[in-house]
Amino acid sequence: EAGGVMFGKSADKLFSLSGLFAVYKPKGPTSAAVLNLLKERLLAEAGVQTDGNKRNQVLKIGHGGTLDSAAAGVLVVGIGKGTKMLSTMLTGSKKYTAIGLLGKATDTLDATGKVTEEKPYDQITKGDLENVLQKFTGDIMQVPPLYSALKKDGERLSTLVKRGEAVEAKPARPVKVYSLSLQQFQPPLFTLDVECGGGFYVRSLVSDIGKELSTCAVMQELTRTKQGPFTLEEHALYEDKWTIDEIARSLEHCTSLLSGEPAHKKLKTEHPGETAVSCE
Repeated sequence: EAGGVMFGKSADKLFSLSGLFAVYKPKGPTSAAVLNLLKERLLAEAGVQTDGNKRNQVLKIGHGGTLDSAAAGVLVVGIGKGTKMLSTMLTGSKKYTAIGLLGKATDTLDATGKVTEEKPYDQITKGDLENVLQKFTGDIMQVPPLYSALKKDGERLSTLVKRGEAVEAKPARPVKVYSLSLQQFQPPLFTLDVECGGGFYVRSLVSDIGKELSTCAVMQELTRTKQGPFTLEEHALYEDKWTIDEIARSLEHCTSLLSGEPAHKKLKTEHPGETAVSCE
């Protein structure tokens, strides 16, 4: 019973769900919008009537790391007590496939922004690109993009920039790139696979690669293929699977992924690059 409403069986099942699972975020909506839609679906299926603002208090749900609106892929979701485990996701490793476009720069560093610069790129070879990638592998310094969810005085930088306020670029900060490889080169497009640690911006990487090649580059497309142990292929639930039963099944499956099995403990010492996700 919550707020004087009696719940039926499916609602009981919904409110007993606890842990981490992954959903597929399509291109277009914000990560927060995807989460709200998921929440609405589940509450509707459970037959829980909510007036707009109460919705958030009724069901505890959160995500483990924003994907830009223009990006698609794995979004890790915590439900019930699982919301306390989300911080481990922010710091853990992630994998992305990114398509970069040579010869253009935008204010947002991705295809959604205003073009700020155009430069020739015909002189760039596949070899040039591969050589440059080595500079961006390992422990590197990265300046985060101005249009980002990072905050200044409690407000997102992207909100401040859009309002026309002058925003100081954040200082460069240390980030980790576990692996970086060129999958395809069809000028002006190039496709990268990146595995990185927390706080890494693939948009900045693409832009920096462009500068390093004495031209410019912008991120055309981005897909997160893995976050912590959750992969796009195996674990991400598409919208048609956003049901209480499917999520319950997924949570069971994912608990085994996350449980600190002895195998994970070993991984930690042998491959420092691997982030074992521990569940407190």
